[in-house]
Amino acid sequence: MTRGEILICFSGNLLLLLPTSPIHNNYIQSPLISAAASAFRRSEEERFRVRTTAVYFGHGSYAAYKAVIRIRLFILDELARACTSRWQAHTAVKRSNDNARLIMTTILGVVFGFFVGVSFTSVSIAKMNLPSRLIKSLDVSFSGRVARSKSLEDVGSQKVPKIYVPTNPRGAEFLPPGIVVSETDLYLRRLWGDPNDDLSMKRKYLVTFTVGFDQKDNINAAVKKFSDDFQILLFHYDGRASEWDEFEWSKSAVHVSAPKQTKWWYAKRFLHPDVVAAYDYIFIWDEDLGLEHFNAVKYMELVKKHGLEISQPGLEPNNGLTWEMTKRRGDREVHKFVEIMAPVFSRDAWGCVWYMIQNDLVHGWGLDFALRRCVEPAHEKIGVVDSQWIIHQVIPSLGNQGKVENGKAPWEGVRERCKSEWAQFQNRLANADRAYLAQFGKA
Repeated sequence: MTRGEILICFSGNLLLLLPTSPIHNNYIQSPLISAAASAFRRSEEERFRVRTTAVYFGHGSYAAYKAVIRIRLFILDELARACTSRWQAHTAVKRSNDNARLIMTTILGVVFGFFVGVSFTSVSIAKMNLPSRLIKSLDVSFSGRVARSKSLEDVGSQKVPKIYVPTNPRGAEFLPPGIVVSETDLYLRRLWGDPNDDLSMKRKYLVTFTVGFDQKDNINAAVKKFSDDFQILLFHYDGRASEWDEFEWSKSAVHVSAPKQTKWWYAKRFLHPDVVAAYDYIFIWDEDLGLEHFNAVKYMELVKKHGLEISQPGLEPNNGLTWEMTKRRGDREVHKFVEIMAPVFSRDAWGCVWYMIQNDLVHGWGLDFALRRCVEPAHEKIGVVDSQWIIHQVIPSLGNQGKVENGKAPWEGVRERCKSEWAQFQNRLANADRAYLAQFGKA
């Protein structure tokens, strides 16, 4: 029998553990224990051995544990007789009856248990490599302390302070303000390393396109007009997001996919002001825009120069169906007004516009006429940048995502809903105005 083993002997309902080597001699000086250990070591009988690599009799340098071994009532009579008979043979005690056997085993168990409980500073049984037959018979429970920084939870729920901060975001009132993170971003992060080293740069602007894969070449050309200061986000209405990986820039873009949805549906659900708070300006653009005459960096310079909170590039007057007020005017840098085809919002303006977008009115028709409510003074803060213009290619790709109903083509059903939503939005806004003014007797 080698150092680092213990002998296990069952007798009745008791489990006797005897060390087979003097691991801590100063703890095992009892003549009774020594005699018992010696007798069992000399025994030629078949024994059950368990490696104590799993049983650690700790030193004072480790945190103290208490291990509780609860022995289930499991009687192995055959093994008990063999163990007890050998004990009696080596101590020259004549076995008279089962009571003598039980008394002797009880004494040994009590004495050994006393020394274990009093003398050993720590016992770890988390790694005990017991045979499966024994594991089924033993219920092992233990508790331990690990050296680490303590949080309030470590000291018990009784000592966790009662916190209520009404100025925290809704739902976070019970948290200390220092742990509350109310805003996020769309920066892509690594799965490894120090989080502080994840980002080599933080992009200033967010550019979103709602796209189908059929327009990949047009979007590829458009993305090249934006520098590294612009984060690209693609909303995929055709479910083909993974196919864009043929473009290198796509690997650092953010992709969101949901079938047959519009840019305003996506914007309402994925561009909450707290999600895009890291970006100075947010572009909400269509996929059918030609950017041959557009420079994103120069565009942003003009937006800031003229203090525009809501803007869009001028539209080429000879291409597509556009509002007269949004057509490019070649004799100036900027003129005032904007529609919803290619709007650009400042962070503050978007914080207002987002709340005005209706969940069920997905096309956003009528929204452009209400944008003036989100900036003050509107005639100074809303404008078209004429010197940076784009071309509306009028590709009804999303319109073709409709459904044939009552003999109407898919695009016809989409156009009817657009017009209906426009009317509904106007009615809702008018009703909201009246309800608000009624509170002050001005309706």
